[in-house]
Amino acid sequence: MILGIISAAVHIVLGAVLGGAAGGTIGLLVGAVVGLLVGAPFGWAVASAGTYGLDPKGIFLFVVDHTWSLLNTVAGALYLALHLVFGHQLDRVVSQGSGRVNLVEGVSPRYATTIGTVCAGSSPGIQRHEDVHILQARLLGPLYLPLVALNYVLFTVAPVWLLWHDHSNAPINRFTRYFEIGVYPHVWNEAIAYRIQGTPPR
Repeated sequence: MILGIISAAVHIVLGAVLGGAAGGTIGLLVGAVVGLLVGAPFGWAVASAGTYGLDPKGIFLFVVDHTWSLLNTVAGALYLALHLVFGHQLDRVVSQGSGRVNLVEGVSPRYATTIGTVCAGSSPGIQRHEDVHILQARLLGPLYLPLVALNYVLFTVAPVWLLWHDHSNAPINRFTRYFEIGVYPHVWNEAIAYRIQGTPPR
């Protein structure tokens, strides 16, 4: 319970600080409200599911996620809030003590998606792949999301991945496959995760 409250408070303070820097007192108030709207559902999920254990490992992961990796945690909190708006359910059993917030439903039945510490639509067979993304975010902190976005843009407009792509087993023969089979599995964070667990889509 206490970690959920602290988590929500961190989001509120961050929103207030950013809002205050952008727009003075009114900005501070607006930022605090935005921080509350994003942070309260995340804090509730953390507390409700017991995401972080109160052992040294759980406390360490909580501190990393709310300091060095805070940008990723905020992005995940926003992602969680959107899922909850659409009625998606928190998976308390899988989330408990895992250092991540799991949601039963994903964005698409075909894919699991992880942003920050929020993992939607995963299954035991691919959870390790998704956990790699959480580790990547924790290691790279505020650099993680910009580096992922930059790689997506680069590989979309300059498809150098065509040089090592498996054309015979995964042909790029229509527009949607350019992204699903081409760009997506070749960006650095996905390529590493697929190397550790899973087969890239074909």
